[in-house]
Amino acid sequence: MTMETLEFQAEARQLLQLMVHSIYSNKDIFLRELISNASDALDKLRLAKLQDGLEADTSDLHIEVEPDAEARTLTVRDNGIGMTREEVVELIGTIAKSGTAELLTKLKEATEAKSGDAGLIGQFGVGFYSTFMVADRVTLVTRKAGTEGHGTRWESAGEGTYTIDDEPDAPIGTTVTLHLRPKDEDDKLYDYTDEWKIREIVKRYSDFIAFPIRKGSGEDAETLNSMKALWARPRSEVTDEEYHQFYRHISHDWTDPLEIINMKAEGTFEYEALLFIPARAPHDLFQRDARRGLQLYVKRVFIMDDSKELIPDYLRFVKGVVDAADLSLNISREILQQDRHIQMIRRRLVKKVLSTIKDLMSSNPEKYATFWREFGRAVKEGLLSEPDNHKPILEIASFATTAGSEPTTLAAYVERMKEGQEEIYFLTGENRSQVENSPHMEAFREQGYEVLILTDPVDEIWVDAVPDFDGRKLRSIARGSVDLKKDEDEKEPEGDYAPLLGFLKDRLDEQVKEVRLSHRLTTSAACLVSDADDITPALEKMYRAMGQEGPRVKRILELNPNHPLVSGLRAAHERGAEDPALPDTAELLYGTALLAEGGDLEDPARFAKLLADRLARTV
Repeated sequence: MTMETLEFQAEARQLLQLMVHSIYSNKDIFLRELISNASDALDKLRLAKLQDGLEADTSDLHIEVEPDAEARTLTVRDNGIGMTREEVVELIGTIAKSGTAELLTKLKEATEAKSGDAGLIGQFGVGFYSTFMVADRVTLVTRKAGTEGHGTRWESAGEGTYTIDDEPDAPIGTTVTLHLRPKDEDDKLYDYTDEWKIREIVKRYSDFIAFPIRKGSGEDAETLNSMKALWARPRSEVTDEEYHQFYRHISHDWTDPLEIINMKAEGTFEYEALLFIPARAPHDLFQRDARRGLQLYVKRVFIMDDSKELIPDYLRFVKGVVDAADLSLNISREILQQDRHIQMIRRRLVKKVLSTIKDLMSSNPEKYATFWREFGRAVKEGLLSEPDNHKPILEIASFATTAGSEPTTLAAYVERMKEGQEEIYFLTGENRSQVENSPHMEAFREQGYEVLILTDPVDEIWVDAVPDFDGRKLRSIARGSVDLKKDEDEKEPEGDYAPLLGFLKDRLDEQVKEVRLSHRLTTSAACLVSDADDITPALEKMYRAMGQEGPRVKRILELNPNHPLVSGLRAAHERGAEDPALPDTAELLYGTALLAEGGDLEDPARFAKLLADRLARTV
């Protein structure tokens, strides 16, 4: 093919401009990114030979860093998997990743705020572009392993276009050459041909890379990194900074981890694990196509990235490495799913992660609060997927509560339960304000009962999957009947409401399955409740949004007999059941109850007309 001049994708162009005009204080990270990419390419080549039978020489996989002070260039070279012409265009000419818009927004905000948050570069997996912070021209030469003939040459000045051409003599692997900008220490732009500076960056960011990083080539080449597997070293011999740099390398999250977990199992089945709990949720935590899983090694040999079989989906935010001694190097994802050793490792990792979080609750409440704020919504998914872990998950969970502004654990709630209270009360809703102002809350608030406020979408589902906590049943205050103990001098409402209840049931038969007097209302005229075994309206709406249309569930209309509207309605019905205004009043009563809980009216225009007509008669 002949040389082509192509335009970067629009988002890539914007990103390039941010890099070219970067104000990031730590420009050293460009070399960390290039070395990380090179390491990934070496892993992929070794894996392709191991699992796919690719014919390739993997006897001396390495990374070369070659400065040239006279030419003002810095070259990073690997003999890894390489890329085809099409892959170069796809991987470098475009940003084919979810979250691109969010990336650009955050990078622009960081630029405008001069916050220097270069961590965003790695977090979104577009580290190659960071080269334009230090170079005014970048050249890439690559050839895919297993292909015959020519390679590909890519070049750009970062100004919106790039050229791509065939390269006849390209070796297997990838070579990136940076034509460096002049040194400008005031702008934190150092001389990246300086051997001391290169050693400093490699030691700080890439010392643990599993392949040799060499300065120069041939017999005089010097290895700059130790290549020591951090997970195999005693924790006492590893500094926090080393752990943090390793975490950043495997997670592309350039903030420090919230917690570090070391594990080592010996005996019939040996493995080592180094896990990290992040300090903040990734932008794609709830996106289906997000990368997740742990890195799997066998006897220090990298086997696969993102091994989902090692960690359940509700702990998908956990990053780290598992190194097993007794697995085959040829193990595949299909075999992993059935392997009993992998299943055993998974169970132990889950147990360790959950126990570590539980320990944080007492040892470092501030860290725990950060963890639950960032990841609690994901963790609660485990109440649906892993029934065997209900207890440990519930023990680390926190929930908003009517007892105060701070979240509470279930254990703390149980300790505060009123005398004679048998159940843990909760109410689900879209937000705290809606839940606190719900009519269902009135009697509980008046009589001093604490109610948990559940506002995450997953809360609508897991509460039905969990029968109890510590022998106490979880009870929605918007479902079934409520029989709170009343004061002895509280009198039942006078009069017979049966005729009115029957009338309302007939008029609202298409909307409700029953009309009854309420023991949960104190100030509102009416509310809607679900039967004890029925799904909630919110859950019904979620199913419909997913395309699962089921039969419509009718609910129960409860009336407050002490409310003037209800007692007046009873009196009007006694005076004349044929009063033409009564059916409209019944419809308005039902509509207001539906609106009070945040529900949607079937015919808002009709409701508005009925309300306007009724108001007109009062003025």
